[in-house]
Amino acid sequence: MPRAEIARRLHLSRNTVARYADMVDMSPEPPVPADRPHPAIGHHIDWIDGLLEADLGAPRKQRRTAKRVYDRLVEERGYKGSYSSVQRHVRRWRLGRATGAGDGFLELEWAPGTAQADYGNFEAVVAGERLRLKLLVACLPHSNARHAVAGMSQRSECMCAGLAEIFGRIGRAPREIVPGNATEAGRRVRGEVAESHLFSLFRAHYRMGGRYCSPYSGKGRGRSRTPWGTSGGTCSCRFQGSARSPS
Repeated sequence: MPRAEIARRLHLSRNTVARYADMVDMSPEPPVPADRPHPAIGHHIDWIDGLLEADLGAPRKQRRTAKRVYDRLVEERGYKGSYSSVQRHVRRWRLGRATGAGDGFLELEWAPGTAQADYGNFEAVVAGERLRLKLLVACLPHSNARHAVAGMSQRSECMCAGLAEIFGRIGRAPREIVPGNATEAGRRVRGEVAESHLFSLFRAHYRMGGRYCSPYSGKGRGRSRTPWGTSGGTCSCRFQGSARSPS
């Protein structure tokens, strides 16, 4: 239909019709809240950011809440502003860290030769005794293959021995491995991963590259954290250091 006819029927100017007709995307733009100044909190921001930065090395449940930051501001710095201003700043700071370059969300498509590894907990009957065991699951996401080794511990020594057994089962080592947050491959200090010396030697022996999951969240674990979903609640595996299989 000609634009002139559209303008006539809708009682609009031709310029208005032309403007909308040439638009590729007519979705409304999301509202962007104005960045309002916060004078009461302004000269405390560096001090607050220092507290939040120091918390990155602490376990998540031990980090300061916005309420705790506010209480310390009042007690130690004589803060006279509102709690909501402190709460908004803490939320913005944490969102900025979570969406920055340090945040890691693993891609949905994986290159051949990449493996994920992570631990889970389960119970099994071994030689008539019910035990709480650790299950090391290695997943090759490109082919969706999974291999598991059960053991009594998830220390670095047990993890390396379990991965070596899985690599022997596969017939070769992957080109790159992505350990999960539950492994002993490394420790997270102030948001950065310090890889364990033993795991570094293990990777060097197999000439594998390595990278880690999200520093700031539980995301990024991928398929290695869900071995049960494909087998109706069971997973066939070898018991580490023994020929017995848990049932």
